[in-house]
Amino acid sequence: MKTPARCGAARVDVALVCGGRWHDFDYARLRLLQWLDGHDSVRCSVFPDFSDIQAICATDAVIAYTCDIRPTADQALALDQAVHSGTRLLALHATNSAIDAPLAGQERVFRTPDAMPEFSALLGNRFLAHPKIASYRIAVADTAHPLVAGIDDFDTIDEIYVSEIADDLHVILDTEYDGQCPGFETQSVAGRRRHPVLFSRSHGDGHVLYFTLGHCRGRFDLSDIGIDDLQVIDRIAWDSPEFLAIMRRAVAWAVHGERWQDFDRSPGTDHQPSRSLHE
Repeated sequence: MKTPARCGAARVDVALVCGGRWHDFDYARLRLLQWLDGHDSVRCSVFPDFSDIQAICATDAVIAYTCDIRPTADQALALDQAVHSGTRLLALHATNSAIDAPLAGQERVFRTPDAMPEFSALLGNRFLAHPKIASYRIAVADTAHPLVAGIDDFDTIDEIYVSEIADDLHVILDTEYDGQCPGFETQSVAGRRRHPVLFSRSHGDGHVLYFTLGHCRGRFDLSDIGIDDLQVIDRIAWDSPEFLAIMRRAVAWAVHGERWQDFDRSPGTDHQPSRSLHE
């Protein structure tokens, strides 16, 4: 039986880059593809990293959920030019990270070198460390922003990122944390207690939207550092209704840009007057 088109928009080509270390990328990829499936205007290509950068940059939007995937300078500059020319980039969770794990027999300290400066500059932030996964209070910094319409401050169990951040970020969600980050070479950022969680930045004719929440881990995702089987699955961050609502909206933005609300028809959607992502 044929099903009428739901979206009513012209074709949108999306590149989903999903892969790396220490996370359940099969689960994250599945959930992101499910959100994309809500927009039948999408033709999606899936990549494990940025090596096929020409194909990635030929799309209308790039969604990246990675960890310790390090684009080369040429790859990052190509993506930078694509975004500058109008491509939308939705970057998620640990996409901002370059992490050197301790070698066998060394002190268990993870280091976060400035290994991809061109990519970090495009994202507007660089991962430094995170405290232990725990319950954190997420605050709505821009209460009028459409991506968080109808969402109040909320608690979630997730990773909170301590990062080096650019000066031009439009912060939509943030959180307060002034403790240490055990296990990382960088323990804290002096003088900064609030850390952005959802933020955007303009770049030429394009935009970058970054959402740091969304940790997930499967049984075998730490085997490269000597833990063959965790015997547990950690997806609790994805149980947060606020996180899920924002993710759904962020994917809709990646697909449709500033008109995302016109095509976000999921149950419980808040239909607010259209407003620029960066207004």
